[in-house]
Amino acid sequence: MADCIFCKIASGEINAKVVYDDADVVAFLDLNPQAPTHALIVPRRHIDRLTAAADADAELLGKLQLAAAKVAKVLKVEGAFRLVTNNGKGAGQSVDHLHYHLLGGRKLLWPPG
Repeated sequence: MADCIFCKIASGEINAKVVYDDADVVAFLDLNPQAPTHALIVPRRHIDRLTAAADADAELLGKLQLAAAKVAKVLKVEGAFRLVTNNGKGAGQSVDHLHYHLLGGRKLLWPPG
């Protein structure tokens, strides 16, 4: 989508501190980190939110999960991290582009809040 900030980051139109990228996924550090380690993992192809994904997106959704494990290793938190996605504004989604938050680097409590 032309006005989507995550699409612009994924295409390289907007700079970000990229920590992982491949043909389908890009991950970059969050500008407003909620933990010592906080990266966002996004598909390069625009999908508004998880509930907008279709059966045809199953392979891409799996690639996002595998990319998250790689990002955790790159950021040296593979032993303990949290992966979160917010679906819709009521759940805290502020950018309408499917993305996962990878949080680590401190003890993460449950419930998260």
